[in-house]
Amino acid sequence: MINDIVKEAGDRMSKSIDSLHHELKGVRTGRANTSLLDGMTVDYYGSATALNQVANVAVQDSRTLTVTPWEKTMIQPIEKAIMSSSLGLNPVSAGMTIRIPLPPLTEERRKELVKVVGSIAENSKIAIRNIRRDANTSLKNLLNDKDITEDDLHGGEKQIQDVTDQYVKKVDEVVAEKEKELMEI
Repeated sequence: MINDIVKEAGDRMSKSIDSLHHELKGVRTGRANTSLLDGMTVDYYGSATALNQVANVAVQDSRTLTVTPWEKTMIQPIEKAIMSSSLGLNPVSAGMTIRIPLPPLTEERRKELVKVVGSIAENSKIAIRNIRRDANTSLKNLLNDKDITEDDLHGGEKQIQDVTDQYVKKVDEVVAEKEKELMEI
């Protein structure tokens, strides 16, 4: 029973790390990456639709993304969505293709992005600690139901704390890597 609770907590914490990776893909670094536009939605005939479902997004070179809509009528809504996003990008239309030049990041903008990454990391750590709390609550419920002893409870809490420490360390490693990526010129 205790091992099941520890395993479930570890699985949930692993999903938090996956979520962290996904969120950090949206934080812009100095080079072009199609995942930069992953979370973007476009008004497609009155409904919010993911950009990658109405257009092809590709990397032209290290500092330029290209977006090729499947319908000519989508050029305007795509440009509008890109400009209104918090990414600070200015799309340029060229016929059926939208080019998005990525300006080099200023030192000030890099520091702002590092703060954003820190905030995302803190949210991941909070999620991991909430999972730890839920697992410890499950253990205490087992103790109250007299399914485990108090020694088992303390052993289980220690196992859960070890797993928690391991995943918090992973968050720190992922964030340190992203910050390094952001600060390189």
